[in-house]
Amino acid sequence: MSVRNLDALFRPQSVALVGASNRPGSVGTAIAHNLSTGGFSGKLFAVSPHEPAIGALPTYRSVAELPTPPDLAVLATPASAAPELIAELGQRGTRAAIVIAAGLGEGGAQAGVELLGRMLDAARPNLLRVLGPNCLGFLSPRVGLNASFSHLNPVSGDIAFIAQSGALVTSVLDWAVGRSVGFSHVASLGDVADIDFGDMLDWLALDTATRAILLYVESVTYARKFMSAARIAARTKPVIVLKSGRSAAGAKAALSHTGALAGSDAVYDAAFRRAGMLRVESLHDLFEAAETLASHITVTGDRLAILTNGGGAGVLATDALDGLGGTLAELAPETRTALDRILPSAWSHGMPVDILGDAGGDRYAAALDALEANPGQDAILVMNCPTAVADNASVVEAVAAAAGRRTRSRLLTCWLGEATAGPARARFASAGVPTYDTPDDAVQAFMRLVAYRRNQALLLETPPAAASISTEGRARARKLVSSSLTAGRSVLTAPETRSLLAAYGVPVAVSESAADPAAAALAAERIRYPVALKILSPDLSHKSDVGGVKLNLASAQAVREAADAMLQAVSKAAPDARLEGFTVEPMIERPQARELICGIADDATFGPTILVGQGGVAVEVIGDRALGLPPLNGVLARDMIRHTRVAKLLGAYRDVAAADLAAVEDVLVRLSDLAIDLPEVVELDINPLLADADGVLALDARARLVQAPERRLAIEPYPAELEKTLTLADGETFALRPVRPDDAPALVELSRRSDPADLRMRFFGAVTELPPHLAARLSQIDYDREMALLARADKAAEADLAGIVRLAGDPDRIEAEYAVAVRSDLKHHGLGRRLMQEILAYARARGYARVFGRVLVENKPMLSLARELGATVRHGADPSEVRVEFDLTRPPSPIG
Repeated sequence: MSVRNLDALFRPQSVALVGASNRPGSVGTAIAHNLSTGGFSGKLFAVSPHEPAIGALPTYRSVAELPTPPDLAVLATPASAAPELIAELGQRGTRAAIVIAAGLGEGGAQAGVELLGRMLDAARPNLLRVLGPNCLGFLSPRVGLNASFSHLNPVSGDIAFIAQSGALVTSVLDWAVGRSVGFSHVASLGDVADIDFGDMLDWLALDTATRAILLYVESVTYARKFMSAARIAARTKPVIVLKSGRSAAGAKAALSHTGALAGSDAVYDAAFRRAGMLRVESLHDLFEAAETLASHITVTGDRLAILTNGGGAGVLATDALDGLGGTLAELAPETRTALDRILPSAWSHGMPVDILGDAGGDRYAAALDALEANPGQDAILVMNCPTAVADNASVVEAVAAAAGRRTRSRLLTCWLGEATAGPARARFASAGVPTYDTPDDAVQAFMRLVAYRRNQALLLETPPAAASISTEGRARARKLVSSSLTAGRSVLTAPETRSLLAAYGVPVAVSESAADPAAAALAAERIRYPVALKILSPDLSHKSDVGGVKLNLASAQAVREAADAMLQAVSKAAPDARLEGFTVEPMIERPQARELICGIADDATFGPTILVGQGGVAVEVIGDRALGLPPLNGVLARDMIRHTRVAKLLGAYRDVAAADLAAVEDVLVRLSDLAIDLPEVVELDINPLLADADGVLALDARARLVQAPERRLAIEPYPAELEKTLTLADGETFALRPVRPDDAPALVELSRRSDPADLRMRFFGAVTELPPHLAARLSQIDYDREMALLARADKAAEADLAGIVRLAGDPDRIEAEYAVAVRSDLKHHGLGRRLMQEILAYARARGYARVFGRVLVENKPMLSLARELGATVRHGADPSEVRVEFDLTRPPSPIG
């Protein structure tokens, strides 16, 4: 992960086009024209060995002849020239390059792969960053830079668009120019040899010129890098993503139901949701999302008010809203009264507000004024159907004027038709009012904003404490997996998998294994009738498909006969399967239980994923599932369940009591812990997991193992290895551990128990108490980029915090910013010193070169401590604060 030298791409002071041309229709000619006419105020150079002049650009025969090294170079040359040019540019001091040519590795051709490797080797010694190859180029309308061969030059705006497809970029630009949608930056990543989505998101998250980010993703290269950058970016601004390739073909060879259901696209969907991004399904949706974002519209809930001059159109919008899970706003009595005063008596007297087909601009304006004051809505959709008895132009102006007032942040429009609707849509586009062609489009745009808000709210929810897995249970599970792999077995039987689950605290059904029919009958006697009999084989995933399951057996004779018949049936249906006997289980009588499937699957990009959905023998036919990336907590598990269709069945209906949802959540969290602790478990199925009002029970389960797996978690889990005991100089001890998401209330309590003067020193302003939303943000950190260590007195309650120290690093791990706070009544014991030493040691171990902090000049104790620990103190432009900096390349001060 790196943003190093990306300023040379986003904010270059000079640009050189290598391979510039005067030949009509060539890429070099198109880029030269775009660079010359884009309005770039920096220096421009052209490099061409064959042309004496390229338009008005200063032209040179070679890179060596350039008068100064350009910040950014654009290579419109054949692919074969790229490695030498990159090496030469890097040696001269160029810090970023755009490689337009194809032929450097795409498709896997050996010659191209070798060229690509040589180019990256040439870039690496000088940290020259490469965009591409095989790309359209880069545009930054904010600085007038068009370093691309696009046919259009977009206007400046505050939306960034990043795509792997150059053709898609030109399509979006063509659409945007017609809609007056502007961009801060537009990048075509091409084959992503160096600069990728993670790098772009890291830069754009902090780019003040960018208010929203659109992505077109074909594939993600480094999952953890992408997730860290995406989570940071999506916390600061809307990130909307269109992902191509929805096929689940890669899951066809999976051993388990879970593996078959966990298709690659479903995993991407889970990753986008986990990062707080909003996914759209089509290019059309991406265009409309861009228009909606360009209007600056915001919503806080899912209640939509509808104002229309046509009842049918209102009904269509209402149907669309209901189908997408939105809520039709209700009219408050005072709003209804206000509308009664200004509308004809035949108006709808309810929602949608139908103001009749002859409504002109005055009626629309009056109705909007009244509806704007209605308290029960989050946005207003204004619709219009063309008629011959109303002045459509006056209606458009009335709505545009209303959008310029306080409705601007929550007004959408839908003008139906084409011949007369075109000018209206153009007027709304110029006024920055989101407008849509159909009721379905308008409602879907609103619901996308609702979904985005929900994703953001999910990031700030405080989850309950995580499931507790005993040390003994983890050891039993590790031994079971290790012994199986040592024996050369890659598949755990159902009894073994249930033992694995039981070690992690998942409730499992009692069962016994039996070697032959006679032993099965004896086991049934011990278990009590009726029983279920199942074939025991490491080669059979779906036992019922081959006659390997018999239910409700009520006697020893019935068990023996069923076992004999089962051996014959299975041997015939699966002659190559190894048969190791039977399992005998009690028939579970839980008539109100719902059958779920839960499990673990492995994704080639994102690593282990957790799955939940509707279970049973038809699980793959039903195809109901939601996926999540570990680590999970209760809030994330609940959100996973909410995204399944079976979630509705888990609630109460008729005489069926609601299932214990918390117990289902707990199973998902425990599976998440298992996936983190035991990367050898690449597939695990619980099907079915029975869920009812009394809790959950895993009836059948199976797992697949791999030897020496690569640990590929997309999100860094809780680092339990950092837990320790601190002993201060006076002998007082404190428990130290990393922050967890469920610590948010404890952080609020810590602020309540701190002196206001201390809080002001920490937050640089008058703060009486840490707001809950900020506490949630400070407790839900990305352990790959951030760290916060909490200290509490050794015998104190878990929520009784004594102090905290935080570290937030840059993507390149060059420098990180620290902050430390000790509860006011516990100061002067040496705890602050120890916390600082611990976080500096952590930063040094993670490879940071510098740690810095902003400290108020009046905060004498912190400045004194920093100097004692070896920091330098620098004064800046603000006389009220200083920068404290620790050089971690020097030996640390002794801990004491």
